[in-house]
Amino acid sequence: QVQLVESGGGLVQPGGSLRLSCAASGFGFSTYSMGWFRQAPGKEREFVCAISWSRGITDYADSVMGRFTISRDNAKNTVSLQMNSLKPADTAVYYCAPVNGRNPLPSFGSWGPGTQVTVSS
Repeated sequence: QVQLVESGGGLVQPGGSLRLSCAASGFGFSTYSMGWFRQAPGKEREFVCAISWSRGITDYADSVMGRFTISRDNAKNTVSLQMNSLKPADTAVYYCAPVNGRNPLPSFGSWGPGTQVTVSS
């Protein structure tokens, strides 16, 4: 029943912007900290950022700090990722998931389809 659907990816030029969205259902979204992860071809999945369930406290990987902004709307069960000043290194499939710190919850196994972000000239 747990379902996460990411959207908003696409092709953008270096320096451009994209806004990703994650629609959640099937669990108590508002009581879980949520995060974004990404996986580039040939690389392991990596942490991008997270936002707490209670006070909107955020955490960003050094590689995206100052460029990306995570937010959530508990009334809509969504978490968003505003990405600015995009770089080719940001190219990856982006996924959202409930988190504990910088890791997805150990029991989480309902990854969504992800959304492709390609930064290229």
